[in-house]
Amino acid sequence: MKTQIAAYCQENKTRLAEILTDLVRIPSENRAPYGSEESCQNYVKDSLNQNGFQPVSYLPTQVAELETHPLFWPGRSYENRPNVVGKRSGSGNGRSLLLSGHIDTVPAGSQPWTTDPFSGKQEDNLIYGRGSMDMKSGIAINLFIAEALNDLGIELQGDLTIESVVDEEFGGVNGTLAGRVRGDLADAAIITEPSSGRICPAQRGGRTVHLTFRAPNKGILSSRQGAGVVDQLRIFLSALPEFEKIRSISAPAHPAYAHLENPVPVTVARIQTAPWGTSEPPNVPPVCQLELFWQTMPGESLDVIDTQFNNWFDSLLSQYPEVFQEHPQIEYPIRWLSASAISEDEPLVQEFAKIIQKTTGIAPLIQGIEGPCDMYVFHTYGVPAILWGAHGANAHMPDEYVELDSMVNAAEGLLHFVCHWCGIQHDKSDKISDDQ
Repeated sequence: MKTQIAAYCQENKTRLAEILTDLVRIPSENRAPYGSEESCQNYVKDSLNQNGFQPVSYLPTQVAELETHPLFWPGRSYENRPNVVGKRSGSGNGRSLLLSGHIDTVPAGSQPWTTDPFSGKQEDNLIYGRGSMDMKSGIAINLFIAEALNDLGIELQGDLTIESVVDEEFGGVNGTLAGRVRGDLADAAIITEPSSGRICPAQRGGRTVHLTFRAPNKGILSSRQGAGVVDQLRIFLSALPEFEKIRSISAPAHPAYAHLENPVPVTVARIQTAPWGTSEPPNVPPVCQLELFWQTMPGESLDVIDTQFNNWFDSLLSQYPEVFQEHPQIEYPIRWLSASAISEDEPLVQEFAKIIQKTTGIAPLIQGIEGPCDMYVFHTYGVPAILWGAHGANAHMPDEYVELDSMVNAAEGLLHFVCHWCGIQHDKSDKISDDQ
């Protein structure tokens, strides 16, 4: 079986590339609160249907009790944004597994690309395009697994479910939550986010804040200028390392992030005072907007995170009352994304690592993923879940790409694990052992 699977994955490398290219060429941008995932989801549904998974599509808001769930984030539209889920029922006596991924991508953006972001262009081992890495590579791997099981005639003992959810980007997560509320659960879940070939049983959390500084003035030609938003910005940025130091001291250490020099970075994501260029008159800006993003560790709560920031920020403002005559506005544009982790001792983690080492001959790294995602929803529902996927670069940036060879390796390892976890039968009475 090991030889069969390895040969199939190598021989069908171009098929895996074709699936990904097809997905990249169908835009599915998330422009919260709206999105355009439907066409891409139709492709996913057709693919699952062709391979015996009996898929269904549903809008997240059609799931009873979703909108009253404590984790539901209001204000998103789900018109023409269906989730897709399909199940291949096992013959019995096996463990169930769920392969999950999100089909939405961030927008292509206004920054220049060197190639069409929706071309799916392939150059040697690289496939370019928006979502090629994050995370249509993972959706393609899941669809490839479904196709491989069908082509190889592998009958599983446990149920295998494959889902593609909408609205993960920009802290959406309602699509993922809808699947759990709907009852799409399993003994374990693999989320095929691009993990660079690492097994990731942990995710960092994230908090995003929008700050609006205001200092009205009489313009650039005024004979007198008081403290302005640029002064406020300068003070804030100069003091920000203090907040980062507070975070680094207070955040609980976690073994999944021992490999990082700074497990809880604080990042200024964007700053804006006015549009650039000669279409706007030069002036002293009366308003400055800043987006701040900081990451958190498993075990930290929202109340503690917000209190920590507000106390630091209020203390800073109190030191400069003449500069901050108006308290800056604080807004939280997206949900709090909770950090989450399962133990490395979980059977899912240990058995997956064993299978990957058998497949590659190399013990895989077991580390926490560097960014927030939707895995915490599975953990909240008591479903052991890990991230596993390909290697790429430039996620959320121009010229995003994924390495095809790493997709093939990820698909091969995952296919072996599906057979191991769910169990397979050579015929109705003879189960093939895990070592074959």
